[in-house]
Amino acid sequence: MALFDIFRRRKAEPVAPTPAPEVEATTHSAPEVEATTHSAPELPAEEPAEVVPARQEEIDEGLKKTKEGFFGKLARAVAGRSQVDESFLDDLEEVLITSDVGVETTVKIIRNIEARVARDKYMNTAELNAILRDEISLLLKECEEKSDNFGLSITEGTPYVVMVVGVNGAGKTTTIGKLAAQLTKAGLKVFIGAADTFRAAAIDQLQVWADRAGATMIRQDMGSDPASVAFDTLKSAVANKADVVLIDTAGRLHNKVGLMNELSKIRNVMAKIIPDAPHEVMLVLDGSTGQNAFEQARQFTAATKVNSLAITKLDGTAKGGVVIGISDQFGIPVHYIGIGEGIDQLKIFDRKQYVNALFGDK
Repeated sequence: MALFDIFRRRKAEPVAPTPAPEVEATTHSAPEVEATTHSAPELPAEEPAEVVPARQEEIDEGLKKTKEGFFGKLARAVAGRSQVDESFLDDLEEVLITSDVGVETTVKIIRNIEARVARDKYMNTAELNAILRDEISLLLKECEEKSDNFGLSITEGTPYVVMVVGVNGAGKTTTIGKLAAQLTKAGLKVFIGAADTFRAAAIDQLQVWADRAGATMIRQDMGSDPASVAFDTLKSAVANKADVVLIDTAGRLHNKVGLMNELSKIRNVMAKIIPDAPHEVMLVLDGSTGQNAFEQARQFTAATKVNSLAITKLDGTAKGGVVIGISDQFGIPVHYIGIGEGIDQLKIFDRKQYVNALFGDK
């Protein structure tokens, strides 16, 4: 269940701030916090609005390059053939791998097709698109079924906390801003914690997004303890009865041990305010990086308990097959995809829409 689904029917009521509960925090002393709340003229919300699901045509357009690249390669592999045989399966394997589906997932798909060919004795290439569609759909469905982290019963009055991780340049800050904008549009009170304190530009960029979204931003000076920012964000969010808290984190992979320690510290400090926080650890991956996204997923899943994915920049790349491979290999559901630069072009991922975008008229 995606974050939008959890809150879709909840409407945030204006509530006067109440004193925060006393919390013992001995791990650090937090510097004075700057909190700013802004209304967004670009996103008027006189009445809370439902989050509008993505239309199929939007997903079709966003994945257009992936579809053209994949089916262009597939058409060349099929040309002049009348049946699916061992030679064709070798070519299909190359098509899938070069479409960034990933080696392990490609092998799984090929083996499943081989089993069907052996069972049915004969299969012509005209049937192949339907078979590929089935196999890809099953892989994505299996991933959804493996995820048991999102059937959460949200306690009324307790903020739902999302810690967002990912390398610099993947679109992490932009994803947070777009998600905040859509949640506030739906009538929810959103707090953002700028815990990437190693880059002043990251804090400033997040502030711009908070301003546009009408969210409350908690920030400290560059170089401050990220755990301190997360602590103060949750403390303020609880005091002000926020619905959602989005915590940005630094996107560094050069030292995996340091990354692991930092993310663990942030998690532990947040748990002092809300015992089961963070409820969600969202890894943001740049879909245009193809196989590099797999390595980033390996690094971050080793460093912390990632339980959702947001894959960005799919509109500008032919490497959208990465959605299939990463979902399958890591058993983590894709919750959001970025299909454009617009503030409303972060979409809830729907596997049926994704498969339809690839195979809809084939």
